[in-house]
Amino acid sequence: MSGPIEWEEVAGGPNRVNCKKQAFRLTLADTNRDNECKIGRTDCAVTMPRHLLPTTVVGSYPQPDWLVDRALLSKSVPRTRLQEMWRLPAAHLEEAQDDATIVAIRDMERAGIDIVTDGEIRRESYSNRFATALDGVDAEHPAMITARSGHQTPVPRVVSRIRRTGPVELRDMQFLRKNTDHAAKITLPGPFTMSQQAKNEYYKDHEELAMAFAEAVNAEALDLEKAGADVIQLDEPWVRNNPDLARRYAVKAINRALAGITVPTVVHLCFGYAAVVPGSTKPAGYSFLSELADTSAEQISIEAAQPKLDLGVLRDLSGKTIMLGVLDLGDPKVESVDTVADRIRNGLKYVSADRLVPAPDCGMKYMPRPIAFGKLKAMSDAAAKVRKEIS
Repeated sequence: MSGPIEWEEVAGGPNRVNCKKQAFRLTLADTNRDNECKIGRTDCAVTMPRHLLPTTVVGSYPQPDWLVDRALLSKSVPRTRLQEMWRLPAAHLEEAQDDATIVAIRDMERAGIDIVTDGEIRRESYSNRFATALDGVDAEHPAMITARSGHQTPVPRVVSRIRRTGPVELRDMQFLRKNTDHAAKITLPGPFTMSQQAKNEYYKDHEELAMAFAEAVNAEALDLEKAGADVIQLDEPWVRNNPDLARRYAVKAINRALAGITVPTVVHLCFGYAAVVPGSTKPAGYSFLSELADTSAEQISIEAAQPKLDLGVLRDLSGKTIMLGVLDLGDPKVESVDTVADRIRNGLKYVSADRLVPAPDCGMKYMPRPIAFGKLKAMSDAAAKVRKEIS
């Protein structure tokens, strides 16, 4: 990595207009105007990409070794809290997380990422921080279930009515918005996935539980939009773990969670973190994908590079923008620009350029930071290369 990391905070700018769903679709398609336009929210200036093939990340970025015990983190994707993974005492933890978040944001910006996140630096996993913050969820006295791997896994218990009594990720979004003038995305765990990661001891069935989680997610998402989120993403990897159940009510729960959101929305699914799920065990196709065409989300995000997915399945999502995984996070080396460019070109065989957003396969949480940065830089350079070819 070259160049110093900048630590100043960006508080906003003069170009302030509404940023709605339609605006993002225009940024992908309108290539006859300037490459970039200032599209902001009422409280800040935001540079939304107007060029084709805008790049983004799925969500997480590597947390530094001085912040977390990476050896402990690598053992699982926790569903209950894992406070012992943090290296700093509570009195200094928030400040340290803030500093590490700025590092993550600056890395994404320097790598050329168009739509950045906060790296999910404050989270122990993609889902446990939000899920366990809700009333009705008991994470202090977890249930033990047998995971698909055969290991015993502690999960939170749902013991009373699910209620969101206050914001969970609001400060995260405010901090991200204050510290970047790039388009900003924030992620939330999806309601179907959370319903599968907890033991239901209160609701009559899993559908009722999922819909309760959906109401909580919706309330949070509405607050995140007000705080300046330009894109809101739901992580729903468990729809492919239990496709029969997902077909019954996953789309209904997702649409409830996204109700009333006016910024672009994404549903992400994958086969699991490469560091946790070996590539040799990943299937070559999704057992639940075409059904997502019925969601209200504008974008569907899929892992494709590591499992060498047959992209013909994307024909079933012709009405959606595709956030396509073009970085194999199971490969410990930084891919060449040409390798990533070939993956983008392959995607363009099935998806028009104005509907394709290059991204990593999944979150980069478990990777060494120099490798994660190198992969993002290769992806940005590859997108620029293909963009030049087709313009």
